[in-house]
Amino acid sequence: MNKRGNIVLVTGAGGQLGQDFRVLASDEPNLEFHFATREELDIANEEQIINFVKALKPAFIVNCAAYTNVEKAEEDRENNFAVNATAAGSLAKAAKEVDAVLIHISTDYVFDGKKNTPYSEQDQTHPLNEYGRAKEAGEKNIQNSIEEYYIFRTSWLYSTFGHNFFKTMMRLSNERDKLTVVNDQFASPTYARILAQDINRMIIRLKNGEDIPFGIYHYTHNGTASWFDFTCAIVEGAGRSTQVTPVTSDMFPQKAERPSYSKLDTSKFEKNIGPTIHWKEALQECFKDLQS
Repeated sequence: MNKRGNIVLVTGAGGQLGQDFRVLASDEPNLEFHFATREELDIANEEQIINFVKALKPAFIVNCAAYTNVEKAEEDRENNFAVNATAAGSLAKAAKEVDAVLIHISTDYVFDGKKNTPYSEQDQTHPLNEYGRAKEAGEKNIQNSIEEYYIFRTSWLYSTFGHNFFKTMMRLSNERDKLTVVNDQFASPTYARILAQDINRMIIRLKNGEDIPFGIYHYTHNGTASWFDFTCAIVEGAGRSTQVTPVTSDMFPQKAERPSYSKLDTSKFEKNIGPTIHWKEALQECFKDLQS
C-alpha cells in the first residue's frame, strides 16, 4: 500500500480536456487541483517545467497539453514536435524529480489503420502523419524517462469546450440544410468529460494506495463509428433536420493522411481500471452537459 499525496497538476488547462477537468474539480474534494494554461507554463521550456513542478510538488501530473491541429502539423513540424514529443519527455523528467505519477494523453493516430480489428497496446505503431509521429515520439520519451506513468491513447476526442468535430457539426447543422461527411474512416468518438471522470477515479484509487499497473492503456467508448455515423447522431441528438450525405475521403483532399480504421481495444483498461460506455450513450451525456 503506497498512499500518495492529493496535489494534481493539470497542464494544457485551456484546452478541451483541461477545461473538463476544471468542471469536475469540485466533485473531488479529496484532490487539490492546480491548472496550468499555456500562459502560466510553457511546456516547450524544460527548465521552466522542472522548476514549476519542483515548487508545486504534485503527486500526479495530468498532461492535457497537445498540439492538435493535424493538418497544420504537416508544415509546422517544429512546434508540433516541441509540444507533442519533447514536452512529454520534459514532464516525465520533472515528474521523476518529485516522485509524481505522470498521466499523459496520446492518440489512435500512432497507428496506420491497416488492420480491420481493434488495435491493442501490443500492436506495432506506424503513424501516417506528422502529428502521429510526434505523439509516438512523446510516448517513447516518457517510457525512456520514468517508470511510473500512464499513457492513455484515445480517439476522436470531443467536448462542449474548445474546437472539435462535435462543435463544428453542431454549428454547421444549424447553418446548413445539407452536409457531406466522410464515411470511410472508422474509430470511436470519445467524450472528454467522461475520460476526465475516469482518470479522476483512477487517481483517487492510486492516492488511497491501490495498485494499478503502469503503462500504456487504450481508452475510448464502446462501439465503432465513421465520421458520417457520428454526424448523424449529432444531428439527431440536436433535434435538427439537416440532411447528411456520406462521401469518401478523396472528396476532401488533406495534407495529413489519416488512418482508415483506428478503433482501439479497451479490454486492458476495462480489466485494470473500469468499464467504458457506448459512444452513443456518451454523446447523450454530452448533450445533457451542454444544456446544464
